[in-house]
Order: sequence, then C-alpha cells, then structure tokens
Amino acid sequence: MRLEDLGVVGNCQFSALVHNGGEIVWCCLPRFDSEPVCSTLLDSQNGGRFFVGPASGEIGKQRYIPNTNILETHFQTPTGSFRVIDFAPRFFQFGRPFRPTQLVRIVEPIEGTPRISVICEPRLGWSRERPAVVQGSHHVRFEGFSSQLRLTTDLPLSYLGGQPVTLTGRHYMVLSWGEPVEEPLAPLCERFWSDTTRYWQRWVKRCDIPPRFQPEVIRSALTLKLHCFEDTGAIIAAMTTSIPESLGSGRTWDYRYCWLRDSYYVLSAFGLLGQFEEREQFVQYLLNVAGGAPDLTLAPLYRVDGSKNLEESILPDWPGYDGEKPVRIGNAAALHSQHDIYGEMVLALTPIFLDERMSAERSPAALKLSERLARKAVSLAGVPDAGIWEFRTDWKPQTFSSLMCWAAADRMERIATRHAPALVTEFHAAADRIREEVLSHSWSAEKKSFVGHYGGGDLDASLLQIVRLRFLAPEDPRLNSTVDAIHKDLMKAGWLHRYSLNDGFGKPSVAFVICTFWLIEALAATGRREEARAVFERIHAALSPLGLLSEDYDPGPGVPRMWGNFPQTYSHVGLIHAAFAASPSWTDVL
Repeated sequence: MRLEDLGVVGNCQFSALVHNGGEIVWCCLPRFDSEPVCSTLLDSQNGGRFFVGPASGEIGKQRYIPNTNILETHFQTPTGSFRVIDFAPRFFQFGRPFRPTQLVRIVEPIEGTPRISVICEPRLGWSRERPAVVQGSHHVRFEGFSSQLRLTTDLPLSYLGGQPVTLTGRHYMVLSWGEPVEEPLAPLCERFWSDTTRYWQRWVKRCDIPPRFQPEVIRSALTLKLHCFEDTGAIIAAMTTSIPESLGSGRTWDYRYCWLRDSYYVLSAFGLLGQFEEREQFVQYLLNVAGGAPDLTLAPLYRVDGSKNLEESILPDWPGYDGEKPVRIGNAAALHSQHDIYGEMVLALTPIFLDERMSAERSPAALKLSERLARKAVSLAGVPDAGIWEFRTDWKPQTFSSLMCWAAADRMERIATRHAPALVTEFHAAADRIREEVLSHSWSAEKKSFVGHYGGGDLDASLLQIVRLRFLAPEDPRLNSTVDAIHKDLMKAGWLHRYSLNDGFGKPSVAFVICTFWLIEALAATGRREEARAVFERIHAALSPLGLLSEDYDPGPGVPRMWGNFPQTYSHVGLIHAAFAASPSWTDVL
C-alpha cells in the first residue's frame, strides 16, 4: 500500500483514509487519538476494514469534488462503471457547526451492470478483536465498543459479507458512532451531501490564495482544516501513527496529538489564508493547557482534550505499514524539554494584540499568558533541550530554540508597546541579550552560516527560519550566506534534509518535506523569487494525485515515494507559505 494511493475525508471531529481500491484503511473513532476501528493500514490481514469496491478488484481513480473534502472514487470494470462518494458531514445547523461522528458512503452505477463487493468488519481498537454483530432490519450493530457503532444501509444485509453483487441503483451506507441514524436514509444522505458540499465550497471561497499554485494551496488549506479538532481547539500533527520515515528506519512515531509548535505553524498558514476562527479556538485550548501548569512548564504535545497521558509503547504483534515495525502508540516526546515552544506560543498569540481584526479576542488572560510565556522563553534561551527535531541523544543548546526565545521577547516588546508600556524596556533588553548570545555562539565563520547548536559545526534546515523571523536586517549578508550554505550542504537529489548528523537512529536518509518549502520561502524573502519558483516547480512531483503530502519524501534513485505520517500538517503548512512567497501578487497579474 502506497501513501500516494490514499485520500482523506473528515469533519473536524474524526477522519478516515480511503484507498483507491475502495477500502477505508484507517479510521479512529470517536476522535483522532482514539483507537482505530479500521486499521488495515497497519495490519493488512487482521485490521478492521470497510470495503466498497469492484468484486473483481480493480483500482479506481480518485478525485475530490472541487473545493471540498468530499472524495469520489471512479471504478471501471469489465461489466460496467460506478463511483463511490465518501465524506463526513459538516455544515452549519441551528447556528453552529454540525459534525456528527458519521462516515457516509454512497455507491452508484454510471454505466452497464458493474459487480461490487461490500465488507464492513471493524475491530475493537488495538486488540483487533472482532466485535459481536447484531442485525436489525436495516442496520448492523457492532458491540463491544465504548459507544454504539452501527452501519445503517439500504443494501440488503445479506450482501454485506463480501459476495459479488450487481449494482443496479444508488445505495447509501452510514457508519455511525454514538447516536444512530433514525431518519429515512436516502433523503438524509442526499441532504448531508448537498449541505457538506456547500459548506466546504463556501469555506474555500472565503480563503485568500496566491495567483499561482492555486489548486495546491486550496487542497492544502482544506487538508489543514481537517486536522483541527473543533471540540477543544486542538490541532493534530497528522492523522496516523507508525508510518516510517523511510524504508527500514525504525523511525515510527504516533502523530495523532496536538504539538504546540506544529499548531503555531498551522495557525500561521491560516493567517495567510485569511482564516481566523482556528486561532480563536486554539487560544482557548492553550489557556486550558497553561491553566494546568502553574509554573508554565509546558509539554511539547498533548492529547486533543489537553491531557498528557501519552506514555509511549510498542505493539509487538502488529505487522506495521508494509511490514515496517514497530507500531507505536503514545509519544515519549511529551516528556521532552523543547524550549522553542514558548516562543511559538507567543507568536501564536501576537496577532490578537497587533491585528485589529482580532481585537474582540483580546483579554487580560491572553495578555498575561503572553507575558508569562515570553518570560519563560527568555529564561530558557541557551539552555540545552531536545529542540525542534526532538533529538533522543544528549541535549545541547539548540540554536533554533534560542531563536524562538528571542522571537518571544521581540514580539512581546511589540505587544507591550501597545498594551503594556511598562514592560517594553524589560523585553527590549531581553531580545538584545539573546540576539547577541546567538550571534556569539551559533555563527560559524568557517561554514559562513548559523549552525544547529551552540559551538557546533552541523547545519540545520530549521535555521532557514531566521529569514522569516526577521532576526537580522534584510541587508545583513549573513542571511543569504546561511541560506546558501544550508542549500549546498543539505540538498540531496533536489530535496532538503533536516540535518546530516546522527540523531540516535542514524542519519536521516530521506527528505523532510517542509524543509524544502522553508528554502523556497527563504529564497523569495531574500529577493531570489525566480529561484524560489524554480524549486517549487521542481518539487511539485511530491504531491500525491489528490494533492496530499506526507512528512517525508524519497526521490529515488528508484521509484519516488512518500514516507512518514500522512497527511502531514507541517508539509501542507510549508506548501502554503512557500506558494505565497514565490507567487506574484494579484496586482501583478490582474
């Protein structure tokens, strides 16, 4: 199974990955960090499955209904063609978002008399035990879950065992968690389909996009939205666990949680898109998390409900994605010290105080939290930590972490100028001190670049963010010099790697997708826009046929292939920022 063959649907409550053969291969219910009910992504033989596809096994061609998160898979068989429509309902009802924990599948013939098979065999989470099956008149109930799981359909229940069936008309299936479907099925599904289509297309219409790379930005925007857990405001890093970073690497991590750092980057992309409700929701999530940490010692990541029970464990009897072990649940990075997160949280809050469009979100609690976060960041500049890449080796003072600590002081000074003048002197002095410390300890005259940690010699792609953070004046020669050094040292087969050092698991052998987008953004910001556009055009091949991105990419020398958890917010954030940076403005093209 290749990641390139998967589509994603969801509604900001849960998500599902749909293979182009017609199978739901991954779906955790009732939320992103729950146990999986469909799991053939990690166990092709014994994982839970929900298959609607050709009885003869043909692979379909997938596309999204334009400007939506509704997926269509078209199948051509020897006896005819048909399509499967997959979506999770989402629209406004009674003045608030309606996002039931329901997966809708509609199958209809297009031409001829195609033969299909339908199999719905969920599993009881990580145990992979089979639930008890109880048949009703028009539904099948699966017992043993913490809440009711039911498949409601107008197909004869006798046809749900996988035997070939001739498709003669449109049929509906709804897999629901919790409250079951009680209304007449066909009109309900048709209404959900129509209202969900309209919701997503209106959402896209309200997005700002650049003149170039429009389809890529729109698909990335829609994908990022699906990673938002609207109930609490959390934003997950990815929808999957244990997709390895590369073949045989053993680098398999569980990303179904809310990393504070990743959330900031997602919010920054939404800011470019002109979408602000996600920031408002995340601030409430952050206030809740901070309220549970009196000394403001924040973990790098949390569950979507804000809890920290993330003990990492290995499931030895799971075969893993394409046989790549281990399968992990939980994430030990929750125990790390990653000092950059304090700066990123200040950056996430800054627009509330500097952008008048968000003035209604200002509050004494948010201002006080910004101040406390900035002071925490200042106190941790230059202190060893695991850093942005979550090293599992000896910790060192990471340059990127100190840059973010500087950014916290710098942005807090700007906030204070408008809203707390008595704090300006304190944070101005702190920003100057951290800048001088970074310049003293992290600039390498030999490399002509900033380096990954104090006194080190290894380059790090995250330091391309120096340009975006405005750490140095635009005319400072160290900016272009750092961009060129990182470009030369870490570029392999046209793709930028994170770093080249041994991180405890060896040296990374594939590209980390967002790093190349960071390069594009840095090139454009330093006046090299044509060069930036050329890089963007070259790496376009990494997008899946549906426009989705994973965390990592192996360009060859064999067949290029995506690796890492999928879809990955980091990668789609990088694409959006790079597209805005490399594209001309609308005034240049209209």
